[in-house]
Amino acid sequence: MSLVLGPVLRHVGDTTATVWVQTESPATVRVLGCEARTFQVQESHYALVPVTGLTPDTDTPYEVHLDGRRVWPQEAAPFPPSLIRTRGPRTDENVRIIFGSCRYAKVSDPKLAAELGIDALDAYAVRMRDLPPDEWPDALLLLGDQVYADELTPQNRRRIAGRRDRDSDWPDDEIVGYGEYTGLYRDSWSDPEIRWIMSTVPTGMIFDDHDVRDDWNTSAAWRDEMAQKPWWRERIRSALASYWVYQHVGNLSPAELAADPDYRRVVAHDGDVWPLLADLADRADAEADGGKGYRFSFRWDLGRSRFIMIDSRNGRVLADGQHLMVGDAEFGWIEEQVAAPGEIDHLVLGTSVPWLLPHAIGELETVNEIAAARPGWRGRLGESIRQAADLEHWSAFRESFDRLTAMIGKAAATGVSTVSVLSGDVHHSYAARAHLHPAPDGAVAPIHQLTCSPVHNKMDWYVRPGFRFAWSRWARWATAKWALRAGAPPKPVTWERTAGPFFGNTIATLDIHGRAAEVVFEQPTSASTLAERARLPLAGTERHDPEVTREHAEARAEETS
Repeated sequence: MSLVLGPVLRHVGDTTATVWVQTESPATVRVLGCEARTFQVQESHYALVPVTGLTPDTDTPYEVHLDGRRVWPQEAAPFPPSLIRTRGPRTDENVRIIFGSCRYAKVSDPKLAAELGIDALDAYAVRMRDLPPDEWPDALLLLGDQVYADELTPQNRRRIAGRRDRDSDWPDDEIVGYGEYTGLYRDSWSDPEIRWIMSTVPTGMIFDDHDVRDDWNTSAAWRDEMAQKPWWRERIRSALASYWVYQHVGNLSPAELAADPDYRRVVAHDGDVWPLLADLADRADAEADGGKGYRFSFRWDLGRSRFIMIDSRNGRVLADGQHLMVGDAEFGWIEEQVAAPGEIDHLVLGTSVPWLLPHAIGELETVNEIAAARPGWRGRLGESIRQAADLEHWSAFRESFDRLTAMIGKAAATGVSTVSVLSGDVHHSYAARAHLHPAPDGAVAPIHQLTCSPVHNKMDWYVRPGFRFAWSRWARWATAKWALRAGAPPKPVTWERTAGPFFGNTIATLDIHGRAAEVVFEQPTSASTLAERARLPLAGTERHDPEVTREHAEARAEETS
């Protein structure tokens, strides 16, 4: 009896925590005196152990036992014991969040490994090993593309080529079945550095497109095209079911798990729960076609900081002429969480795709959304460009972009010290400062877009010049003019880049101390060292007056003239 993956430390509160594991066979899993029985999905076995009775503001080493036998920590492990570090009054005002996205698994092929470079999260884990626990992060937020179901590693290609349960019409270069998805997660989560850091830092996760397939839920036309493929129904079921098992359930607190009817059915079921998860996946996938769906967005309160992760992939609604990043019901839930009672100093929103992009790309996406909605060949051309150029971020869903901006602006005027939007996806990293239009009266918290991508991935030759041009003042001016001529209303926000762009593998840290906050971008220079690329203060309020916003007013005038 042994662990296949894990332990992964997920949600942690003042007195509770959840620990996720995958085991090779059915077992009773025990952590700090708390137990859970594994549940079975096809040939795999999992448990999420709710740990209760912890003391606030403590660091508690833990072990994992399967049927009474210790299986974690491993013998002669090169890392310190895994800890559960609870929140409490002593730590409420100080929060350290590390974040990033687009993490390709380690590979054994030397050429591909050289192209991918040093994994930034691996390097962070090695550095963290030699630090005292008080300097460890309070949370690790993985903002999408934890696995690549359509860009397989050489070892994964070999693995699926040897499977006897593959139908003849399944593609040779993509994952389809649930059992194949388990191989993706095993490749991504089993290297020692990742396994240790995820065992001791509370980890929150959300998917992006490559967890399912490139351009997932870009548009209704994309969904119609995929629905024609004979293997797609099995693929989307496997993708969403595995996401629920490996990523989503750990985002929930013990109380939320106890209240979740799908989780209750799964853990109470005797035997293979695949039919239950297939039904859940079907309901989740139906959201884009106007169904009720399944809410994957979630909220964590870390002391006086509130973190809300927004599902900006599966939450899209694309039926009957709608083109929404998040449906009305789920967006309403997000707005309720932002405005929920509680003394908070910092609001942090997570969304896999950036809210604020390089200006030229953002304007192009809005123009393309207008073009793709036209009838006839013009609309078909716009749709082809949308899919070919990946024009699918918040700016490509203008109604949702404006609603998100309004929500952020309202939150920034409530007395919080900062509002930060964390994102990934776009294979370069940057910080941008946002300014609302019209400018609100009174004090408004600084608003930032903080984007970190990739953690571990190779860079195509065109990325650097393309994004540098997209950030240029000339490109911004030209595309803003173009958007107005195309019929797009002026955006209710302007922004300027304050750090970056940084290219290559990167990890970012959001450091919060009382009402102060800063972001740090770092890149690996060796397997155990990271070089700081930028350190940017985020905190402090500004009062919008003509002098403070003169530069942005001038830019706004250029865009609207």
